[in-house]
Amino acid sequence: MRVVLADDSTLLREGLVRLLAEEGHEVAAAVGDGDQLIAVLEQAAEQDEKPDAVVVDVRMPPTHTDEGLRAAVQIRERWPDIGVLVLSQYVERRYATELLTDDSEGVGYLLKDRVVQVDEFLDALERVSSGQAAFDPEVVRQLLMRSRRSDPLGTLTAREQEVLREMAQGHTNAAIAVRLHISQSAVEKHINAIFDKLDLISTSGYSRRVLAVLRYLGT
Repeated sequence: MRVVLADDSTLLREGLVRLLAEEGHEVAAAVGDGDQLIAVLEQAAEQDEKPDAVVVDVRMPPTHTDEGLRAAVQIRERWPDIGVLVLSQYVERRYATELLTDDSEGVGYLLKDRVVQVDEFLDALERVSSGQAAFDPEVVRQLLMRSRRSDPLGTLTAREQEVLREMAQGHTNAAIAVRLHISQSAVEKHINAIFDKLDLISTSGYSRRVLAVLRYLGT
């Protein structure tokens, strides 16, 4: 796949360039801030050479606050066919939920520590480039640290919560079945039960799967 990288850490950026090259992927550009990232993508779009995916840090120059996030949101609006994998040093709830609120297809959010787990990083990148979601399990876990006493989520069984957690990470039914060592029909049964307990009726124009994940993340 063709990838564009954006991270102000030269060490991490060059390390990712080398890693992706060794895995047979093409790094079309590697830049240090959000403005450069958008400029590279504009040029690529004009030449009909858009990348399959972008890897972008949340905090980059000049303010080191949310430049990367704003670039990611802009990319999603202007070039929705480009997968976006966001990297962050910490779990930042607002950023993670903002990425999920509109459309989670082709979007991922990983902690930078996950990058050293090469297989997991490459898997996440490949998933977002193919239009799937990829959310770090630790991101999901921390987003769920809240009371559920009066929440319908509290009515879910332990297995249903496991299935929904896997859904929140962007896994398909088939992948969930493999990861939880159950049949795919069992996964489908649990998902239908989740929809019923969360009172998510089938409505045209809305994905019950996305709505369930958003409810799970507390948005």
